[in-house]
Amino acid sequence: MRRSPYDREIVALALPALGALAAEPLYLLADTAIVGHLGTPQLAALALAATVLSTLVSLCIFLTYGTTARVSRLHGAGETEAAGALAPQALWLALAVGVVLAAAIAAFGVPLVHGLGGDGDVADLAVGYLRIATLGVPMALIALAGQGFLRGVGDLRTPLVVLVAANVVNVVLELVFVYGLGWGLNGSAWGTVIAQAGMGAAFVALLLRAPADSRRPDRARIRSLVSIGAQLFVRTAALLGCFVFATSICARIGQASLGAHQIAFQLFGFLALVLDAIAIAGQVIVGRALGAGDAEAAYAAARRMLEWSLGAGLLIGGALLALIDVIPHAFTTDAAVIERAHAMWPLFCVLWPPAAIVFALDGILIGAGDTRFLAGAMVAAAVAYAPLALAALELGWGIVGVWCALLALMGMRLAALAVRFAGRRWALVGAAT
Repeated sequence: MRRSPYDREIVALALPALGALAAEPLYLLADTAIVGHLGTPQLAALALAATVLSTLVSLCIFLTYGTTARVSRLHGAGETEAAGALAPQALWLALAVGVVLAAAIAAFGVPLVHGLGGDGDVADLAVGYLRIATLGVPMALIALAGQGFLRGVGDLRTPLVVLVAANVVNVVLELVFVYGLGWGLNGSAWGTVIAQAGMGAAFVALLLRAPADSRRPDRARIRSLVSIGAQLFVRTAALLGCFVFATSICARIGQASLGAHQIAFQLFGFLALVLDAIAIAGQVIVGRALGAGDAEAAYAAARRMLEWSLGAGLLIGGALLALIDVIPHAFTTDAAVIERAHAMWPLFCVLWPPAAIVFALDGILIGAGDTRFLAGAMVAAAVAYAPLALAALELGWGIVGVWCALLALMGMRLAALAVRFAGRRWALVGAAT
């Protein structure tokens, strides 16, 4: 690709963002390895509990993205104190949502675990883990808000340091509690809670350090975060719902299809971190440029990020296609699963270039505060996708039909977001969206 004046800034923002994004899945791998040596019931229980926690916390990503969108505009407009005033409000909002969510998980832990298919000793272990782990949920959400604020002011290094330190402490504590003290699966939960408490405390200090005229709850400012957060919540919930629906369809098709789908889905989640990192750079740069009143700079930077994302998507898709006979074998020796993986693999690879552009457009429009359109477009695409996914089951198209539906979903999102981007109605300048 030709050189661009925006390249250095994109890299400077995307690299620490990638490190912060990778911290969580790397910790989960270590957590799985630690608990896995306790036995199959403990590992199964961790899988159930982690699914509940990660899904619900993922729905709260609006605390990060919504805060970044608001703060980056104000920061770009030079309104440092107004941007800083959102820091304590993001803290109050995250704390409130975190307490409510923790209480809900504690109250409904049993039906949630049973709804995922847990029963017997595995269900009991999972519920026990959840009831301990809920204590750390408010601090985890505060960390989301803290990352959102710091990204908004262009500081992506500090969140990386805090997250890496917290995850290192987490692993050390789990080793001590699980094996040293013999607390088993509950030791893993307590290690996570204590590490999250330290991480949350660090972000509380960072949020309260921001310049602000008041750190008391401010309804108007919290409402501004809630409004954009609600739209992002709808968008995220619809997107997650589509992937969950695909998994449920594969489960009904057969075990081999479900296994092949799980391999592709986990790879997608991990490799998509590269695209997420570029999208985060888009949020920051576009929001700041629009806040500064420079719509042309925002558009030029956005186009460059689309080029970066497309290049990454082509590279990932091409590498995966070249390794079609290698990667599935690294995950399983089951011939039936490998056969189903080979059947859907070309679709999985073709998905990456359009997905890359969609990720970048998501980041650009979030940075511009165009979240109402994002929510509406995602819901419309999800409604159109659902019958296609069902058809894969009813008409016997199998896992190939499911991934055709996912490719169609990505295509619909790409078409809607590309039209919006080209029309430039998102490029509204000024401190307010």
